[in-house]
Amino acid sequence: MKARQTSICFLLIIAAMLLLLPATLNAGAQTANSEVATSAECMAVIESSTGRLLYSKSPDRKRPMASTTKICTAITVLDNCDDLEKTITVPDKAVGVEGSSIYLQKGEKVKIIDLLYGLMLRSGNDCAEALAIIVGGSVEKFAELMNATAEKAGANDTHFVNPHGLHDDEHYTTAHDLARITAYAFKNPIFAKIVATQKYTMAWGGRDYPRVLVNKNKILSTYEGGDGVKTGFTKKAGRCLVASATRNGMRVIAVVLNCGPMFEDCAALMDKAFSEYSLRSLTDSVNLIRKIAVTDGKASVVEADGKEEFYYPLRDDEISDVKVETFPVSELAAPVKIGVQAGKFTVSLQKQLLFEGKLYTISSVEKRGYVDKLKDVIGAW
Repeated sequence: MKARQTSICFLLIIAAMLLLLPATLNAGAQTANSEVATSAECMAVIESSTGRLLYSKSPDRKRPMASTTKICTAITVLDNCDDLEKTITVPDKAVGVEGSSIYLQKGEKVKIIDLLYGLMLRSGNDCAEALAIIVGGSVEKFAELMNATAEKAGANDTHFVNPHGLHDDEHYTTAHDLARITAYAFKNPIFAKIVATQKYTMAWGGRDYPRVLVNKNKILSTYEGGDGVKTGFTKKAGRCLVASATRNGMRVIAVVLNCGPMFEDCAALMDKAFSEYSLRSLTDSVNLIRKIAVTDGKASVVEADGKEEFYYPLRDDEISDVKVETFPVSELAAPVKIGVQAGKFTVSLQKQLLFEGKLYTISSVEKRGYVDKLKDVIGAW
């Protein structure tokens, strides 16, 4: 009887544990997801100037990216075209391209800069095709230029086969790569101006009224500091968005791939980044001045300092983990002029090297002459 009661108690304990288990698992999942809450299949948030990855979810998984492709299209054009005001004739192959369009007409004359606005504000697939043919000679050749641009931007798991993002199994990127490409593109001020534009007016050949292009990216009008970048959608890729915003001198880029509430998720992710990180100078508050021995000079030492400033996005709790070290040369031979390289300094976070700068002399030392040496001899005598 006693054994039976023990068995019943044991079963009751097991049952209670099983009842509690889902709640425990759910609580743990909520805690984990609260760090990077998103509906996206893949996500990456970076600080633009340094490329630091702030938050991520499957950031290196290869995915189709729909019209966010056009970020690379735009910067590839800007990198390979010297005259954006040039007027071109719309190639026949660019007329009637599937998907979103600004309805370019056969034989229409249009400026390259206008095509770029049509590409980024209205996601014109016809603009993408026209730019690819004009700049690259063909879609295939332009895709090669796009892949070269991606490589320059540090994208390691990206491959382009077209300029618009219509589905192809060999056309893919990752959330992290797309963020890197966007950060690279933002180094070009014309790109930054285009993607921050909410409305653009361009000529419409054969009509007595212009095309008015209104940007599809709601981040520009709904998010404080919103300044880019590009929406995208295909059935295979789902809803995709690359969003950007700048506050207090720090630009954050958020990428979500296959994300239903793409605007809401990007806004929440950028809010989180701006609340937790700020762009800080890691060299301003550090004294880098070092004294270096000088041989055969009128003075025995010269001072050197670091000229380069380095900014990095940090949380408050990371400041104590930053380490700045100087490595001056052991000595210099006179004469020493101002601005002579005299060593280096490094900035590290948790033992990871972030930046390496140079030390330069900030004073000068003349070489000792015969008179100086004679005085030494007389003084010693």
